[in-house]
Amino acid sequence: MALSSTLSAATATLPKPRLAFWQILNMNVGFFGIQYSFGLQQTNMSPIYSYLGADPEKLPLLWLAGPMTGLLVQPLVGAMSDKTLSRWGRRTPYFLIGAVLCSICLLAMPFSSAVWMAASLLWILDAANNITMEPYRAFVSDKLPAPQHSVGFLTQSFFTGLGITLANFTPSALVYLGLVSGTARSGNNIPHTTYAAFLIGAAVSIGAILYSVITTREHPLTAEEEEAIRRQPKGLGHTLAEVGAAIRDMPLTMRRMAPMMLCTWYAMFCYWQYITLNLAASIYGTQDQASPDFATAQLLTGRINGTYNIVTFCSAFGLAWLARRWGPRAVHMLSLSLAGLGLLALPLLREPAWLVAPMVGLGIGWASMMGTTYVMLAGSIPKERTGVYMGIFNMFIVVPMLIQTLTFSWIYKHLLHSRPENAIHLAGALLLAGSVCVLLIPRGPHPLAPSPEERGN
Repeated sequence: MALSSTLSAATATLPKPRLAFWQILNMNVGFFGIQYSFGLQQTNMSPIYSYLGADPEKLPLLWLAGPMTGLLVQPLVGAMSDKTLSRWGRRTPYFLIGAVLCSICLLAMPFSSAVWMAASLLWILDAANNITMEPYRAFVSDKLPAPQHSVGFLTQSFFTGLGITLANFTPSALVYLGLVSGTARSGNNIPHTTYAAFLIGAAVSIGAILYSVITTREHPLTAEEEEAIRRQPKGLGHTLAEVGAAIRDMPLTMRRMAPMMLCTWYAMFCYWQYITLNLAASIYGTQDQASPDFATAQLLTGRINGTYNIVTFCSAFGLAWLARRWGPRAVHMLSLSLAGLGLLALPLLREPAWLVAPMVGLGIGWASMMGTTYVMLAGSIPKERTGVYMGIFNMFIVVPMLIQTLTFSWIYKHLLHSRPENAIHLAGALLLAGSVCVLLIPRGPHPLAPSPEERGN
């Protein structure tokens, strides 16, 4: 029998009390650590590959770890966490295992001596982040009543922006404070600033997760729910069957989100892979990875990525407020439009100071991608399958990334003439296309409306 049918036959879950704002912050601090790690990857992996001698046309393939591990790991981990019973809870064991592995990989990454070593570590690092990510999304849905979903998921957007901001500004801050030289490099050609940032990231990753685990307990299950989970068959085969059944039963709203997600995440992978190369060409007039200007472009990438993530955490709670009034569809459509216009303009700019304007649009769009989409999702999926559907929804992120890694080398060379600014233009156009695809998502019942039980009826 499928997990969903057995659990739905059990008695209702214990009532979910509304949490104070500081409690919602505490439960999401761990997401800060996850996104600090993600920010280091966004800004530094293409430069690290370049320093180790990688061909720019091969960069998409070297980023294959993210989509592949997400495709394989997150649905399985999500389904497993739905069935997990332990003294630490359903989701917490996955937070801890992922955080430990992530910290180890962050410590090792800057010591890579060859492209293959950096790529291998990225595979393990992405798998570790994926082990943590979707149980964390399910944790918020488990813990909060429906009217607080917008605050919960957009608090994750806040910590996404804050974590990535600090990760991106860390190298420049270390240089500004005189703690690390901005030009010094190690024997493997990787700057000392990169070493320092990844060592700090390792501490932040495990520390943030531990804080949330210590301060926030998971929502308890009823005795009937625990018994229903114990009766479920265990093992990889049954977990795969549960994932397959959930895909077949996927809610309409979730299905209709797929085209929007395809455009959005193909675009973001293009941006992360080619932004440093674009800035090196458009601002500094170089594509020579050995030149000081290329290292300067890497630092500038950190600053502009930090800028858009400042906008992300500043706008997250404003988007939550708008989502409750306009609905998440309208908010997400507007946000993606602003992000697309920003990336279309970015390659045309020649002064670093002018880059702030497109980063404002991208920051608002990124906040919505990391929060508003999950508000729409949480309102459409059955609670007994929260973990598995959060994991499956990640396939809507990683499949576009996988398609990008397998197709973009040819597109970059033959259609975009190996010009990184054209890659950024394409990313902007795809974000605008994604905003149009939001219209495909049915309005349905407002996902933020309280249930009769939560209204006290």
